[in-house]
Amino acid sequence: MIYYNNGEILIRDLQPSDVQVFTIEEIAQGWDSHAEKFEMRLRHQAEGTAITMAAEYKGHAAGYINVYPNSKWGAFANQYPEIVDFAVLEKYRKNGIGSRLIDTAEHIASKYSEVVYLGVGLHSGYGSAQRMYVKRGYIPDGSGVWYRDKVCEPYTDCKNDDDLVLYFSKKLR
Repeated sequence: MIYYNNGEILIRDLQPSDVQVFTIEEIAQGWDSHAEKFEMRLRHQAEGTAITMAAEYKGHAAGYINVYPNSKWGAFANQYPEIVDFAVLEKYRKNGIGSRLIDTAEHIASKYSEVVYLGVGLHSGYGSAQRMYVKRGYIPDGSGVWYRDKVCEPYTDCKNDDDLVLYFSKKLR
């Protein structure tokens, strides 16, 4: 399915051919990437539990995002749709791809609920995403930091890795 197309940016369903492209590109830019992550998203899409999207920029796979209408994890599990695993490859940033992906994800989420939520990592690699979410009106949920899918209790040890997140929500309508 095609969700958006302006001639430069195309947003469409994630396809099996994207798995290798995104895995190779993410590894090349120093990210810890594995094909299994994308294969899992494709399974969830086939099962109907997620809407998985890829963005192309001038014909090249450039980014991806996923919407889980009835997410089973995180701060708002079983309450609101969740935006999960959102990224734009570094060489394609600053072309409006991220904004278009998040616009599309929010539009899809708005069909299921008036609120959407997401978790964002806390290390510096997530700095641009943290700023973008705040600028777009996302606010912290108030439950504090989560680590490995549960609230990290005060004064508990945790690791500043991709599993250390803060959940944000946004009213869509």
